[in-house]
Amino acid sequence: MRSWGFLLSRRWLGFAVVVALLASLAWWLGEWQFGRLEDRHERNAVFERNLAAAPLRVTDVLSADREVPASSEWRRVSATGRYDAQRTVVVRYQTREGTAGVDVVVPLVLPDGTGVLIDRGWLPSANSGATVAELPAPPPGEVEIIGWVRRDATGDSTAVTDAPGPAAVSTRAVSSKTIGPGVGLELLRGFVVLERESPQPGVSLAAPELPDPGSGPHFFYGLQWWFFGALAVGGFGYLAYDERRGPRRRRRDLDATTPG
Repeated sequence: MRSWGFLLSRRWLGFAVVVALLASLAWWLGEWQFGRLEDRHERNAVFERNLAAAPLRVTDVLSADREVPASSEWRRVSATGRYDAQRTVVVRYQTREGTAGVDVVVPLVLPDGTGVLIDRGWLPSANSGATVAELPAPPPGEVEIIGWVRRDATGDSTAVTDAPGPAAVSTRAVSSKTIGPGVGLELLRGFVVLERESPQPGVSLAAPELPDPGSGPHFFYGLQWWFFGALAVGGFGYLAYDERRGPRRRRRDLDATTPG
């Protein structure tokens, strides 16, 4: 049987470096997945706590000059005002269970003249949502709403464009920072996903989808990455052991297992 000196050859040293890099990458990816799992548990704890809390006044949570903190995400709030249906916003590409649709967002004008965006729910649409022939009207007059606070979306998807038909503008993701100038209204930062409103509208929209409180696939993804890393190290060890045995020993083992 050979010595282990062959491991110092250029070929085996290069092989060892590649395996070490692969194992390190797999370990880092596993740690990243477990970090995401911990973040999800923290978000779920915030969601469950805020969901069970009694409603606060919307102005106690949202402000016109500061972002919504992560701790206020999905906080239940209440507000009284009048819907400004002329400034309705259509949120495109909101597919549910394979059905195309849009979210209908309407500013609720508060007594002081500022507005808060209310995502009133989902409406099926025959296309991507660039046009909607008719949108259900919100309740007229003074309305009391209860809903959940959401943080503004970010990125290119928040761009606002003119929308044909009854809507004022359309977007792919809700952000008060882009919608406010688009509809010409001072808005509180963030928006509210409607839970219920009084009086009831003539035609109701589909209720919003609440976040999934589950842990997701991160735990198993983390284990998979660590398994791949261990497999790389174990494979290297086996190949090194096989190399040390030498070709004659391998041939004897093969002959011994081959039927006569």
